[in-house]
Amino acid sequence: MELMWRTSHMSGGNAHYVEALYEQYLNDPSTVPDEWRQTFDQLPRLEGTPAHDVPLGPIRDQFYQLARERRGAAASGTASSENRKQVKVLQLINAYRFRGHQRADIDPLGLRRSESVPDLDLSFHDLTQADMNTAFQTGSLFLGKDEAPLKEIVEALEQTYCRSIGCEFMHIVNTEEKRWLQQRFESVRSKPKYSQSEREHLLERLTAAEGLESYLASKYPGTKRFGLEGGESFIPMMDEVIQRSGNYGVKEVVIGMAHRGRLNLLINILGKSPSELIDEFDGKKQIERGSGDVKYHQGFSSNVMTPGGEVHLALAFNPSHLEIVSPVVEGSVRARQDRRDDGDGKQVLPVVVHGDAAFAGQGVVMETFQMSQTRGYKTGGTLHVVINNQVGFTTSRADDARSTEYCTDIAKMVQAPIFHVNGDDPEAVLHATQVAVDYRKEFQRDVVIDLVCYRRRGHNEADEPSGTQPLMYATIKSHKSTRTLYVEQLIKEGFLSEEQAKQMGEQYRDDLLAGNHVANALVKQPNTGLFVDWTPYLGHEWSGDTDTSCDLEHLTQLAQRMSEIPDGVEVQRQVARVYEERRKMLAGAQPMNWGFAETLAYATLVDADHPVRLTGQDSGRGTFSHRHAVVHNQADGSTYIPLQHIKEGQPAFTIHDSFLSEEAVLAFEYGYATTTPNALIVWEAQFGDFFNGAQVVVDQFISSGESKWARLCGLTLLLPHGYEGQGPEHSSARLERFLQLCAEHNMQVCVPTTPAQIFHLLRRQVIRPLRKPLIVMSPKSLLRHKDATSTMEELAEGRFQMVIPDVGERDPQGVKRAVLCSGKVYYDLATYRSENERDDTAIIRVEQLYPFPKEELFEALKAFPNLEQVVWCQEEPLNQGAWYQSQHHLRLVASMVRDGLDHSLKFAGRPASAAPAAGYMSVHVAQQSQLVDDAFNA
Repeated sequence: MELMWRTSHMSGGNAHYVEALYEQYLNDPSTVPDEWRQTFDQLPRLEGTPAHDVPLGPIRDQFYQLARERRGAAASGTASSENRKQVKVLQLINAYRFRGHQRADIDPLGLRRSESVPDLDLSFHDLTQADMNTAFQTGSLFLGKDEAPLKEIVEALEQTYCRSIGCEFMHIVNTEEKRWLQQRFESVRSKPKYSQSEREHLLERLTAAEGLESYLASKYPGTKRFGLEGGESFIPMMDEVIQRSGNYGVKEVVIGMAHRGRLNLLINILGKSPSELIDEFDGKKQIERGSGDVKYHQGFSSNVMTPGGEVHLALAFNPSHLEIVSPVVEGSVRARQDRRDDGDGKQVLPVVVHGDAAFAGQGVVMETFQMSQTRGYKTGGTLHVVINNQVGFTTSRADDARSTEYCTDIAKMVQAPIFHVNGDDPEAVLHATQVAVDYRKEFQRDVVIDLVCYRRRGHNEADEPSGTQPLMYATIKSHKSTRTLYVEQLIKEGFLSEEQAKQMGEQYRDDLLAGNHVANALVKQPNTGLFVDWTPYLGHEWSGDTDTSCDLEHLTQLAQRMSEIPDGVEVQRQVARVYEERRKMLAGAQPMNWGFAETLAYATLVDADHPVRLTGQDSGRGTFSHRHAVVHNQADGSTYIPLQHIKEGQPAFTIHDSFLSEEAVLAFEYGYATTTPNALIVWEAQFGDFFNGAQVVVDQFISSGESKWARLCGLTLLLPHGYEGQGPEHSSARLERFLQLCAEHNMQVCVPTTPAQIFHLLRRQVIRPLRKPLIVMSPKSLLRHKDATSTMEELAEGRFQMVIPDVGERDPQGVKRAVLCSGKVYYDLATYRSENERDDTAIIRVEQLYPFPKEELFEALKAFPNLEQVVWCQEEPLNQGAWYQSQHHLRLVASMVRDGLDHSLKFAGRPASAAPAAGYMSVHVAQQSQLVDDAFNA
C-alpha cells in the first residue's frame, strides 16, 4: 500500500498538486477539469462528506486527510502560492479550450473584429511573465509530458487554438467526445506535418479549383455561375472527405450543395464532363420534355475510386431556396442506409454544404439539426460544411445578418463540434476535414466545418460588390489567391519549384480545353450495384386505371393477421375496442370503416414485398384516432406493431410519430421517396393546412421536380380536409393551391370518399410502375361516418374509381340536374336528396381532380339523356377549392354530353372569403345548409 500511495497519480510527486485541486473542488466543483471532477465525485460520501469509516484503504484515507489539512491551511492564510498557481494554470488551459477560437486567425482578409478575450490573459488567472519559466503539471493537456514550463504550455495552447483553426467543442456534454477532440488537436498543435505526396495532391486539387474558375471567367465574363474564387480550398476539402470516408468503408456519399462552388464541385470532384458544362453555358443543352433548370441547380451522380474501394457520389438537385435541400439529403441517405441495412450509418455519408447567411438565417437548418438523433430520421451524423463568404448577398454587418457571434452557432443546439478554419491555409483545412470525418465515424453525430473565406466577385458575376462592401473589396482586390499563397509557401520551404507549379496549372488547362475529365478519381465504368435502378419506372405514360384487386381469401387472412395482438400486450380500453371492431368487420358483423381499409392496404403491400414508411405528427395512432397501427402496452410502455408481423421475411413497415416539424420532415420524406421507388412513402399532416409550413417543398420539389430535373417521386401526402366547423385553420388543406400547381401530369390530387377508395388508391400508387406524387385530401368525420363504409368484396374485387357515377334506383330519364362534387359534401347532398325526395337530381363524385378524368365523367353524365343543368358543389369558398381550377374541365365534359349544356354550369358553395372557413359554429352550419340547398335549387 505504501508503494501504491507513492506511485499513485493521487500521491507521490503529485501530492501537493492533487491536494490543491481537491481543495478547489471542495470550494467550487465547476472550476475543476472534468476528469478530476469525475474522480472526486466517485469518492464515497456520507451525508455529503467523504467518510472515514468506509473501507477505502490507506490511499484514499491519507488523500482525504491531506486535502482536509490543506483546506484548513488555506483558511489560516498559509496555503502554498505554488499550488494555487498550479490550479490557475489548469484554469488557463481550459480557458483556451473554451475561448481560444475567438483569438484564432481564421479570416483570410484580416477584417474580422473580435472582442477582447480576458480569459486568455495571464493576469486574469493571477499569473505573470515571472511565472513563464516555472514548471507546472500539464493536467489533461496533450503535451507529451506531465510537467512543462508555463511558457511551453502557453505556446502549445496558442498554436493549437489560436492559429488557422478555431475549435469549438467545450459545449459538448459527453466527456469522451471532448477528450477525443482535445487529443486530435492538441497532440499535433492543430498543424500536422504532411508528406511530400500529400502536399502535392493538395496543390493539384487547389490548381483544379482555381483553374476552372479562371477558365470560365475568361470565356464567359459576366455570366452568372456563382464561382468559387476565394473559397478554392473547398475542392481539396471535399476530395479528402470522399477519399477518407471511402477508406473507412463508406459506399455512398450524398451531397447537398449551395450555389457557390457547385459547378466546380461537379467538374473537379464528381467528374462531370467539361464539354457538357460548356454546352450548357453556350445554350446548347436540349431537354426532351419539361422545363429544365439552370446550371447551378443541377444534380449529378458518379462513382469514384478510393483506398477503400469504389464509392458512389450523388449530388442532390437544389432550388434557390438554399437550405431546403438539407433535409432532402437526409431523407435520401436514410433510404440508402435502410436499403443496405446500415443502421449505424457507416456505409452512407450525408454531406451538406451551406452558405453562411443561409445557415444562420433559415429555420429549416434548425429543424434538420433537430432530426439528427431522432429514431425516424437519424443518419449516423452529417458532415456540414459552411462556405463562409462573410457576406450574404450584400449584407456583411454581423448585426444585420444574425444575433450570434458565428453563423454556425445554431449547431450548438445538438452539441455538434465546430471547426472554424482559415480558407487560405489549405493544410489547416485538410486537418480540420480529417478530424471532422473521423469524429463522425467515431461518434455518429453531426460535425460542422466553417470554411472562412471570401468571394472574389459579387453575389454573382454580374454584380459590382464594391458598391455595398467598399472596404472588403478594396482588400480583396489586392489579396493573393489561396493557390498563389500556398505555392509561395511550398517554394519557400523547398518542396516545389516555380516551374513545377506552372506546369501543374498548364496541364489542368490543357485537359479542360481537350474536354477530358478532370476529376482524377473518377471511375469510367462504374459499378451499377452501388445505386438504385430506376429503369422499371421510366417511360410510363399516365394511366389511372390499374388492377388493384386481391384474392378474397388471402385478403381475409391478411386482415386477420393485422388484427392480432399477442398475449402479454396489455391494450388500452379504447384501443382494444378498435381492434375488436376490426375483427367484427372481418366477420361481416359490421361494415368496414376507413381505418380498417387503410391499414389493410398497407398489409397487402407489405405482403407483396413493397416496403411501407408512414410518418407525421401522431401517425401511429392517427390524429383522429382511426389508425392505431402502433399498440402501446399498458403494462410496460413497450409497443407492438401488427403490420410488422404480416409474414416471415417481409419488407419493412416503418411508422414514426415525427417531431413537430412540417418543412424538414416533408422534405426528408421527399428525399426518401426519390431514392426508394418500390416503396409506399407517406407523410401525413396532423391537419391538412399544416402543409403550409412546408409549402416550399411542395412548390420546388414535389410539384416541379420531374419537370425541372427529370426526378421521379412517388411520395404520398395524406392531408385531412373537410369542413366540420373547426374554424379557419383546421378545415381546408388548401386544395386550390395544389390544383394551381398541376400541369403536365406532374402529380395526382384525389379526394376519396369511401374506405374501398382509399384502399385501392394506396395500392395503385405502388403497384402501378408510374411514379408521381399523390396528394390525398383525406377525411376527418368520414373516418367514422355511418354511410362511409365498404365491404370486403369491394376491397377484393374493385379498383380506384376516378369518378363514382350515380347508380341509384331513380329513373335516368327523369334526371334533370347533375350535381358534381368531391369529398365529404357528397354525404350531405345525399342526405338532402333522400329527405326531400329529389329524384330529379343525380349526384356524381369526382374522386380524382387531377389528372382530370374527362372520359370517366363523360360516361357518368351521358347516362342521363335529359339533363338540363350541371352544378359544381363544394364546401370551400368560391375563390378556393376546386372551382376555379377545374371549371374549364367541367365545361368541356358538359359540352361533350350535349351542345350548350356547358352554359348551364353553376356553382354552389360558400361565398368568396379571405379566410378558409368561418370561425363560429353557427355561421358554419348556416353556410353548409345554404350551399347544399343551392346545389338542388339554385
